[in-house]
Amino acid sequence: MFEGSIFEHMNLLDLLQQKDLPLVMGILNATPDSFSDGGSYLSEGELQHHIDQMVHDGADMIDIGGESTRPYAEPVTAEEELRRVLPAIKAVRKKHPIPISIDTTKAEVAAQALQAGADIINDISACRFDPDMVKVVDRFQVPIIIMHMQGTPQDMQKQPHYKDVIIEISDFFRGRIAWLADSGISKDRIIIDPGIGFGKTVAHNLSIIKHLQDFSSIGCSLLVGYSRKSFIGKILDLEVHERDNASAIISTICAMQGAHILRVHDVKKTVAGLRLLQAIQSAT
Repeated sequence: MFEGSIFEHMNLLDLLQQKDLPLVMGILNATPDSFSDGGSYLSEGELQHHIDQMVHDGADMIDIGGESTRPYAEPVTAEEELRRVLPAIKAVRKKHPIPISIDTTKAEVAAQALQAGADIINDISACRFDPDMVKVVDRFQVPIIIMHMQGTPQDMQKQPHYKDVIIEISDFFRGRIAWLADSGISKDRIIIDPGIGFGKTVAHNLSIIKHLQDFSSIGCSLLVGYSRKSFIGKILDLEVHERDNASAIISTICAMQGAHILRVHDVKKTVAGLRLLQAIQSAT
């Protein structure tokens, strides 16, 4: 049984620098109501099989969440969230030394998840919903993913509006990074996520992907999460379960635009797309 992960021996920057391609983060939703795969892996056997499959397919890390953040989703208690995520973390840690991120906005959930074997905090609120989250980051000395979201999951898609989506997201990150720095969190431990689908229209999402390189001036590692999201369905007229090929294409585009971490449901298709991209880029 693995007692810890690769983060006991190297930091996130070391891991990122080891690879020419972006890291692939496999999504594990331990929820009954996520927009894509909620409730699909709640039995112990199915959960373990899905984890094993993602690792076999080439996932570099796994992101575990116990509260749906789909549009209009209702929040759950910390107790319920922990009931969902702790078995999943233990299932990963039982067999694999792969890094785990805990997808939560609650400091209590983050702390217990890190104690159970998680390595990274993935906070879609960028530490705005629970001010104690920064204390957990500092206490455990872990990397944190901060995401941009206009509004909350309950209202973010009602009427999202920006004068300039790239500039406004960039300004948001600079403000949050400064706030985290005042709390003792160094910039090299911060990963930024522009929040595709979180308070954005189809046009906003496409603009973010097209201009990903603009976020490099912020000086943090960049994560992008677009997998199976509704903008793909609206453009291509595809149901959720039909969007993996399109998501893999977006993976290669994001890689070419400088993304460091790709958060996806279908690890196998993403890895295949990245390998093809690498082969093409290496050709003479």
